[in-house]
Amino acid sequence: MTDSRGRGRRWLGRRRGLAARREQAPPHGQAPGDAPADDASFPGLAEPERTRTDAAESVPYGMRLAAAWSWRLLLVGGVAAVVIFLIIQLRYIVIPLLVAVLLSALLVPLSQLLQRIRWPKWLAVTVSMLTALVVVGGLLTLGISQIVRGSDELADQSVVAWNDLRTWLVDGPLHLTETQIDDWLAQALQTIQSESSVIWSGALSVGSTVGHFLVGMLLALFATIFILIDGRGIWKWIVGIFPKRARAAVDGAGLSGWSTLQNFAKVQILVATIDAIGIGAGAALLGVPLAAPIAILVFLGSFIPIVGAVATGALAVFVALVYNGWVIALVMLGVVLLVQQVEGHILQPLIMGTAVKVHPLGVVVAVATGSLLAGIPGALFAVPVTAVANVMIAYIAGGSWKSNAPPSAVETRSPVWRTVPSKPGFRRGA
Repeated sequence: MTDSRGRGRRWLGRRRGLAARREQAPPHGQAPGDAPADDASFPGLAEPERTRTDAAESVPYGMRLAAAWSWRLLLVGGVAAVVIFLIIQLRYIVIPLLVAVLLSALLVPLSQLLQRIRWPKWLAVTVSMLTALVVVGGLLTLGISQIVRGSDELADQSVVAWNDLRTWLVDGPLHLTETQIDDWLAQALQTIQSESSVIWSGALSVGSTVGHFLVGMLLALFATIFILIDGRGIWKWIVGIFPKRARAAVDGAGLSGWSTLQNFAKVQILVATIDAIGIGAGAALLGVPLAAPIAILVFLGSFIPIVGAVATGALAVFVALVYNGWVIALVMLGVVLLVQQVEGHILQPLIMGTAVKVHPLGVVVAVATGSLLAGIPGALFAVPVTAVANVMIAYIAGGSWKSNAPPSAVETRSPVWRTVPSKPGFRRGA
């Protein structure tokens, strides 16, 4: 024991002596006894640091801050541009999947209700899908049959209305001549003929478009069925793709987005029903024909914010003008504007704004951007995508996912979309 302690002391003494000699040794390149060199003697050593400091201080703080934000914004914009490009390229797959998710947001509560009253799962899913198909198919069949039944009369009334308009242009305050009217019609026909190549190419692509539509419809139906059957498993798989540290945030954000999407779907059906009843009842009271098809088109068009309301309202006014004259058409226009004002200033702020928490200006910008990028599908999915993204980003930024307490936004979460069960040794937020 004594010899071991002695060897330990001698080894420690040698180490201390070596460290002391290293501290007393002159720097590399300096002879013993020379004065220690400072940084000024070696400008190559001190100048780079001093130059970098001076260059940084010479740039104003605002410019440095703007540069720091600029490259971050460019990075985010580049990623967003790549995502949008991929979505546009894969639109024949993305759009049916989005339709399936939107339909599932409506059908999952019905399927869960049937399962809670002791219905078998397969029967609940089947009844939910058949209910959706019967409702949508019934509305389309009723509307199309009514339009086809009155198409001949609508064409005849359109000719009569055009002759009346032509007479008014000649005998009215404008005092146009038959030659001027014919010249304008000839110019319109010439314009259509000049674009005949585009029209013909579009007609040739109808078969391809119909094929894409049928394939997309089948894909949407199959995706909806699988979400109703195994939505929990699909969500577990999506969450499992992310790293363990991010799974709690992704899980909570997804549940918040799902709850918001369900609220949007329910509220949108309510708003569409109110619009259809208001405009359809107005057309019926004014004696406008095709009131039922108009109400159905208003209901279906209300799912496309702003664009659908304008298009279906214009159709109602046109039918009133053709059949009932310009006085009834003006009254019909007033009814359409009244219903849309009630929707825009009462229903949207009080119901839709509370459900999805998106400002009306944000809705307008989202619909305009979606229409510019993807046409009608972009306008259809602009509001739900914006609302879901807004809720998910706010949830992740809020940081409530770091605790084990369930977020308030998803207290009434759906059993289909349930939190991923924690595994042994896995701590949420770790």
